[in-house]
Amino acid sequence: MNTTTYGLDIAKTVFQLYWVEPSGKCFNRRFSRSKLLEFLANREPGRIALEACGSAHWWARQVRALGHEPVLLHARYVRPFVQTNKTDAADARAIWTAVQQPGMPVVAAKTESQQCVLGLHAMRQLRVKMRTMLVNQLRGMLFEFGIRIRPGLRAGLKEIVQGMDEIERGVPPLLFEFVHEQLQSIEGLDREIARLDQRIDAWGRQNRACKTILAIPGIGMLTATAMVATIGDARTFKSGRQLAAYLGLVPKQTGTGGKVWLSGISKRGDPYLRTLLIHGARVVLSHLRRKNQPGWSLLLAQRRPKNVAAVALANKTVRTIWALLTHDRAYDRDYVSVRPA
Repeated sequence: MNTTTYGLDIAKTVFQLYWVEPSGKCFNRRFSRSKLLEFLANREPGRIALEACGSAHWWARQVRALGHEPVLLHARYVRPFVQTNKTDAADARAIWTAVQQPGMPVVAAKTESQQCVLGLHAMRQLRVKMRTMLVNQLRGMLFEFGIRIRPGLRAGLKEIVQGMDEIERGVPPLLFEFVHEQLQSIEGLDREIARLDQRIDAWGRQNRACKTILAIPGIGMLTATAMVATIGDARTFKSGRQLAAYLGLVPKQTGTGGKVWLSGISKRGDPYLRTLLIHGARVVLSHLRRKNQPGWSLLLAQRRPKNVAAVALANKTVRTIWALLTHDRAYDRDYVSVRPA
């Protein structure tokens, strides 16, 4: 028996479903949230394709619980199949058409736990950004009154706290009161970030995949948890190169007439995770320089710009992560891959 394929366009309150019956008759119907779940519960198990956008992973879990197979597609791959003006009905039909194309890339559905960890990362990132903004604002305001603060988050904040007497003498009372309150806000953000770090660290210590990739140089708990929660099942990707391309760590290609030009990295995927990976690679390169340890990455850094070497090392780290998670292996620093004859 042929499995029915559905194209589902999701929104906040309106949901459009497109499918073709075995008889050849097409349907393109609009549902509310409750009516859609009721309709799918009464249908035979099939494939339900939807774009990997807001609430898509929640819908994938609901669809799987009803006995259907969810398939998440990147919105970039669905857009070329919209034949007319962009409407809910046209989008649902485009999703139905896209999922049936040979070799169409899919997005692994995230578990509830993985989404929770990514939510913690998002809240932590926002608080780190707010803390940096508050410190920079203090630095700029104090400079207007002739008080110079050293650059850097920790160094600048420490100098502000230690120089409160000087700041009180140099800043009018009208402003000094709020300088003190802003310092208290920064301390509150520090406490919130520390609590979020504890939650993320606790999840990572219980996750087997995180503990596996923590052994890789340049991978800390933040990077490990963000990586595992973002990619979901590593077996979704055919190779480490595909995973690196998914994270935007490969050159962007432009070609015509048989000629291909490579430019900077494509920067696709999650910029937060890509930033963590590149910063981790910079730390590894800095450590190798201090220890003067020979190796592939250090030799590359000697003949190429620092940023190029850091991105190349991050790319190699991602491929290593894919190999460890896919083949269920432990990290071996001296491992040498051998291609079969």
